[in-house]
Amino acid sequence: MRAPGQNLRINADRLWDSLMEMAKIGPGVAGGNNRQTLTDADAEGRALFQRWCEAAGCEMGLDQMGNMFALRAGSDPAALPVYVGSHLDTQPTGGKYDGVLGVLGGLEILRTLNDLGIRTKHPIVVTNFTNEEGTRFAPAMLSSGVFAGVHSQDWAYGRVDAEGKAFGDELARIGWRGDEEVGARKMHAFFELHIEQGPILEAEGKDIGVVTHGQGLSWTQVTITGKDAHTGSTPMPMRRNAGLGMARVLEAVDQIALSHAPHAVGAAGHIDVFPNSRNVIPGKVVFTVDFRSPELAVIEDMEQRLRQEGQAIADEMGLGIDFEKVGGFDPVAFDPGCVMAVRRAAERLGHSHRDLISGAGHDACWVNRVAPTAMVMCPCVDGLSHNEAEEISKEWASAGADVLLHAVLETAEVVS
Repeated sequence: MRAPGQNLRINADRLWDSLMEMAKIGPGVAGGNNRQTLTDADAEGRALFQRWCEAAGCEMGLDQMGNMFALRAGSDPAALPVYVGSHLDTQPTGGKYDGVLGVLGGLEILRTLNDLGIRTKHPIVVTNFTNEEGTRFAPAMLSSGVFAGVHSQDWAYGRVDAEGKAFGDELARIGWRGDEEVGARKMHAFFELHIEQGPILEAEGKDIGVVTHGQGLSWTQVTITGKDAHTGSTPMPMRRNAGLGMARVLEAVDQIALSHAPHAVGAAGHIDVFPNSRNVIPGKVVFTVDFRSPELAVIEDMEQRLRQEGQAIADEMGLGIDFEKVGGFDPVAFDPGCVMAVRRAAERLGHSHRDLISGAGHDACWVNRVAPTAMVMCPCVDGLSHNEAEEISKEWASAGADVLLHAVLETAEVVS
């Protein structure tokens, strides 16, 4: 297997221009993006990506979950493709790089190969997975989960957003439901480039994160029921305050995560309070507890303690409580061969690097179940992500894409 030359680089200006052009679609209110999955903005972003891919000579495939696959042919028709990609959908107050860097970094690889007339034995496919964020339709990484056989397609189609709209209906509405069977594609390998979404690389002055593992994740939706009552005329001892119950459960969540320091984390980011009126004691709250750890036993312990301690709090306060696990995945160990290809690429290019455990979930975590997989990460300013102020530099983006290019080319095997 011949390694690509040290001087081989992507076009950094073109990659950056593409990122900025995509960011014009679904702009946020504070400089970032609101391009949530299966919205009109998502459809517009997909169309731009397809135009770019077709201009690069690629054939675009589309499966029944709306996953997009831009194919650059290889010299061996029988060789399985090397896949690279991420997602184009964003959080409601998302940044310009989360996910998008991985998709457009993959496109830039194909453009660079075209510029230099480089051919590979294995085809290369750039992928945009639908609904990685899971904001509008839970859980996260929904379509890559169907691709990997974790979820059924019918179940995914039936997921509904806050307005009761179904995933399957919205996918058809925006015109991005394909005919291809989900998961029918076989992969030689899969690589995903992503911003770190954490502070380690920047703090340590490292150019590249070589992702060896992904944290496991558990989402438990908790519903606490009390009694709506007037905030001014209901005596304190007679209240059944679901909001207060939630506060005590969330304090327990914090302590549960801290008991497994330093790698475990826990919080609730999605909270609905009913009736959500200034002068009504909450009679019901629904919130989702997000626990993460690189150790499965720790996740299972945190889940169990949430249920036990949450039930005890509810019983003491005279509240009802229900728990429903609405998402999650086990910790991931990425393919050693693909990880080594990323590490070799960083060293070949002279980039400082360190091994990382990804604290966030990514499509690669599900794809790892069906194909050898690894991830490349670049720093982001202050580790900030899922925020419109998310920022990276052109140099960080190009370094990550260069490492991705070299890892993909080594795996896809350069023939000329």
